[in-house]
Amino acid sequence: MTIRDSLPFGSWPSPITIQLVTADSVQLDELRLHQTGIYWIERRPDEQGRCAIVRHSAGQNFDLIHYPYSARSRVHEYGGGAYCVTNNGIYFVNDADQNIYFCAGSETPVAITRTSHCRYADIQYDHANNKLICIREYICPDGSEPANHLISIDLILKTESLLHHGHDFYASPRLSPDGTRLSWLSWDHPDMPWDKSSLYIASISPAHQLDDIKKIQHPETDQASFFQPGWSPDNQLYFVSDLSGWWNLYRYTDDQVIAICPRQLEFGLPQWVFAQSSYAFIDKNNILCAPIDRGIAQLASLDLSTGELTSLNLKWNSYASIQTSAVQSCFIAASAQSFPEIINLQSDRLETVKQSCDIQLDTDYYSYASPIKFRSRHQDDVYAIYYAPVSKDFQAPAGEKPPLIVLCHGGPTAMTDPSLDMRKQFWTSRGFALLDVNYSGSTGYGRAYRERLNGNWGLRDAEDCCDAALHLVRQGLVDPERLIIKGSSAGGYTVLCALTFHDTFSAGASYYGIGELESLLVDTHKFESRYLDRLIGAYPEFKDLYQQRSPINHVDQLSCPVIFFQGTEDRVVPKEQAEKMFTALKNKGIPVAYVPFQGEQHGFRKAETIQYALDAEYAFYVKIFAMPITLDIDLQIENLKQLD
Repeated sequence: MTIRDSLPFGSWPSPITIQLVTADSVQLDELRLHQTGIYWIERRPDEQGRCAIVRHSAGQNFDLIHYPYSARSRVHEYGGGAYCVTNNGIYFVNDADQNIYFCAGSETPVAITRTSHCRYADIQYDHANNKLICIREYICPDGSEPANHLISIDLILKTESLLHHGHDFYASPRLSPDGTRLSWLSWDHPDMPWDKSSLYIASISPAHQLDDIKKIQHPETDQASFFQPGWSPDNQLYFVSDLSGWWNLYRYTDDQVIAICPRQLEFGLPQWVFAQSSYAFIDKNNILCAPIDRGIAQLASLDLSTGELTSLNLKWNSYASIQTSAVQSCFIAASAQSFPEIINLQSDRLETVKQSCDIQLDTDYYSYASPIKFRSRHQDDVYAIYYAPVSKDFQAPAGEKPPLIVLCHGGPTAMTDPSLDMRKQFWTSRGFALLDVNYSGSTGYGRAYRERLNGNWGLRDAEDCCDAALHLVRQGLVDPERLIIKGSSAGGYTVLCALTFHDTFSAGASYYGIGELESLLVDTHKFESRYLDRLIGAYPEFKDLYQQRSPINHVDQLSCPVIFFQGTEDRVVPKEQAEKMFTALKNKGIPVAYVPFQGEQHGFRKAETIQYALDAEYAFYVKIFAMPITLDIDLQIENLKQLD
């Protein structure tokens, strides 16, 4: 039996260093399967967040684009659908100028578009006509709201043609296998795509224009969202919709909308980014999918003729970018025991193509996820994932309970899952307990669970996070005097609401969080400019609610330390939000820190940013809770003397 040294929780030395969190880690995204190989995007923190397109072929991985090129779309600010693969090469959106480029082999990419006022996303290749079909976002020079269009690009003439316009947003253009029909999604203010969207289908004329445009509707309701329209090998249109209250799979045949597998499962996702893939066709009669059951996904095959769903019983419980061909299937998978990785499935043989994290570390340092369910103050079920503090080298003195960090995901329609995450292990290996909360409004539990937050943003999410922390206190698992809450973006707003309107937590960390709702309506981008109509209420009719739920207006109620992290080029939540909150707390005399990062946007991408933020956050907690450890970091905390 190993004898472990005794040190207080939160002060344990750990081999999971700040540098280790990013040094050997990449983010995997946008998997594509083509006859020439397996393709994906790697976002690399150690290359300033550059997004490289990688191909796996003949057992080897190699980059297709090199510095300074980076495949990233900024349409709707969140992007996605940044590239497509053809027999001759790849077309991709270059981050720096948002133009589309073509790259063949090791050649230097060649610009296909040359504009300073357009951005592109969700690129599809029309083989029959040698054209690209994609979404174009036109940035108006006069500063008015951008315009979104469905367009085609002639690859010979380098000209653009308008296919469809008139809606505020477009997404998911998909060609039928025979090339004769096109489907796509659209939606309009004030709806978000997961609230209400429309699915269209049209024929493609010889002149490459759309004819016989038809909007697909269910006879019983038009208050539903659509996700990932896709064509089967025999040219049948399928899609995911929450017509039943759950994101299930449907087929459109002879003007009829037919449910394939009606279950209380989620086959879809909120469409924050383009080109997500939660299912793919194995053949005309079967698909590979990953339905989510109360926040946990399982890979399964679905018989399209019988609706029979068969689990493949694989070890992972989180899946993304599902791709299939006649001979293989690929997906990005993760679990509580494994970091995200690209898996190639051929004839029941599993091959790991790429791991997101190559760190070789004794697994005795890892804390593995434990899903929990608890009753909220509203007497309904809320879900979370608990991580206990773990170290093979250290234990806490007898009777001490660990500090708890409650994590608030963004969105707020996002969802946390049990996937192994080195950033979480950074905290648990030092003696912190973590609780990742899927508060009311989260995806993975049906439409009714998501809609709990409608009209209640800043209330139910904050209450659920407080109730989650208190649930662990009642279980005797954590120190009630050292409860911390942290979150980013919408999660940062939840943090500030929990700290301002409740007295559960002792400290907090807001990563590019929202402190003032009214100015957000003016400053934020088009995609989210009407998001709050459902979450809070239409403005200015509900102006009083916006003021009531803006933490900046109630700083007198906030009395615990907070640290703010912010990118200076953030267009989603502008830096002025964090600066106002920081100044207000500083003037009130509360210990507070503000850490801006030049050149960073919404979501930090550079290794040095991620590392310093983690370092500064840890140092903040060490100072606030007087933990017996010395850290070498220059962090300015205002009013720290107030704690002495």
